Amino acid sequence: MKKSAGWLKKYSPFIGLFLIPIFNFYLLEWYTHNPFTTMKPYVQVMNILLFEFIALFLFALTGRVNVALMLQTVFCAVYGLAGYFVLEFRGAPIQPWDILSLDTAASVADNYEYKLDSAAVIVLLCFLALLILEFFLRYRIGRKKIPAAGADTESDAARRKFHFRPCLTRLMLGVFSGLLIFGYTRMLHDEQFVETKLKLYDKLFTPTTIQYKNGTLTAFLMELQYVAVDKPEDYSAERAQQLLEPYAAAETEPERKPNIIVIMNEAFSDPAVLGEFSTNEDYMPFVHSLLKGQDNTVSGYLNVSVKGGNTANTEFEYLTGNTMAFLPYGSIPYQQYIRDELPSMASHLASLGYHTVAMHPYRSAGWDRDTVYPNFGFEEMHFLEFFQDSEIVRKYVSDRGDYEKIIQVYENKPAGEPLFLFNVTMQNHSSYSDWADYDNFTPDITVNDSDSKLLSAYLSLMKLSDEAIEELVEYFAAQQEDTLIVFFGDHQPTDSVVNPVLKLHGRSCSDLSSQEEALRYKVPFFIWANFALEEEQNVETSANYLAAKTLQAAGLPLPPYFRYLTDLQAEVPVISASHVLLSDGTFSFVKNQKELLNDYQTIQYYLLFDQ
Repeated sequence: MKKSAGWLKKYSPFIGLFLIPIFNFYLLEWYTHNPFTTMKPYVQVMNILLFEFIALFLFALTGRVNVALMLQTVFCAVYGLAGYFVLEFRGAPIQPWDILSLDTAASVADNYEYKLDSAAVIVLLCFLALLILEFFLRYRIGRKKIPAAGADTESDAARRKFHFRPCLTRLMLGVFSGLLIFGYTRMLHDEQFVETKLKLYDKLFTPTTIQYKNGTLTAFLMELQYVAVDKPEDYSAERAQQLLEPYAAAETEPERKPNIIVIMNEAFSDPAVLGEFSTNEDYMPFVHSLLKGQDNTVSGYLNVSVKGGNTANTEFEYLTGNTMAFLPYGSIPYQQYIRDELPSMASHLASLGYHTVAMHPYRSAGWDRDTVYPNFGFEEMHFLEFFQDSEIVRKYVSDRGDYEKIIQVYENKPAGEPLFLFNVTMQNHSSYSDWADYDNFTPDITVNDSDSKLLSAYLSLMKLSDEAIEELVEYFAAQQEDTLIVFFGDHQPTDSVVNPVLKLHGRSCSDLSSQEEALRYKVPFFIWANFALEEEQNVETSANYLAAKTLQAAGLPLPPYFRYLTDLQAEVPVISASHVLLSDGTFSFVKNQKELLNDYQTIQYYLLFDQ
């Protein structure tokens, strides 16, 4: 018995060094899903090996078993918890590029309600139990008794030998385990090997599925290769210039220069695109009336590249004509790629004599807008400080309060000076569960056969947005100056908000087909004018085309890039990171249309990275 206890005490640190990384892997996954049902057995083994390699590396780094294991466990507990909330709030897991969004994340962190389900609580308790166990797994490389100091050369030599051997052992172990981690990562960056040999799930536009099927850390390592944007096939700056050359034309003075007011409304969408449902009253009667067709109105649905968050990517697509389809999923161009001036809707209109204004009733540093907007050609910017006296709904400036500031800017401009105003609202930002904490908003839309408080609150906010945009349209309908209003949502809300709609039809966000999932990226849009405009309805387009369509509706000349996009749209009406829609109605993905879209990708790369 005593012999067995001695053996266990001697070897328990090494047993722990082998077993605990396995527990860390499964617990990390269990925050959000059951890995035994989502991951194939050999993929689980792959991930376990990665965790073993990391534990060995930490052991080499620290020289202590318990410290190495506790570092890994703390990381998994904290990272997994962060991933749990990011997935809950945004509908997508943590991406490598999110490290660049920490400032923005911190600025809105207090907007959410943090609650754990029972499974997540159990996972946290298991991590705590592991930490307690690890504390007692004490083993240190080179912990033998140090030879006593003495004058004799033999003792000094023994002491040097004592210090040298553990350092060499740690160095060799660190190099060995580091090479294993590096080799594992390089293996994941070989796309053909991943697809044909490992058979891992590699569809970047569904990052949650990548995480569930491949493992949280493996998925993260897979996506690291996309931090840098690869050049298109056969790319050269000269070729990009040649592609744009036929679209260059001498600028002519337009007959009219109407004011252009663009409103990208936070989280504005119509969940009915996912399936019909009935409510106690219409939650967006004005927008619905425009979608059915009205005088001087173009309306339809806009396909965007994000859902649940990453607002800046939709405004990037609108303002520049570029598409997120050619950039890594989850990347944020505002924070990663835009460091100098970039041609945009604002710079083009400025060249036509427009005064360009950007407005957003929240903090200026969000998504680095305060540095990006000047690079786009905006001459004037207004952020939260400009809205100090505006109406508040919950904790955000209301759409009505926001639009009153639009009117103020319009009325204060010199008469006859054309205005381009790009406005990003804030009223409808999540979370939708905290409305009871405020005395300025009470949901009044209810959904028949559903008791979802989230959906009720969300639709009630849509109603307020609908009323506000109707009032703004009525104001400009009475103005003498020609004015064009463009209105669209940046993305749909997170899965938790719209799941009740799918549930009414026996579905959920987790079991949608690719074409059904594409519906999660559709938001209403309209272009309205207080002057004669050729009406269109049921228009199906994407955010990268909408600026060109805005200029056409305004009767203004298009820059060469937008002329190119207008031609491309006739062949490919929809391009987003989610999907592609061809003119014959074919539903596809960018990766399957590389040859068709190579020219577009070449021009975009040139303008964004090489101009």
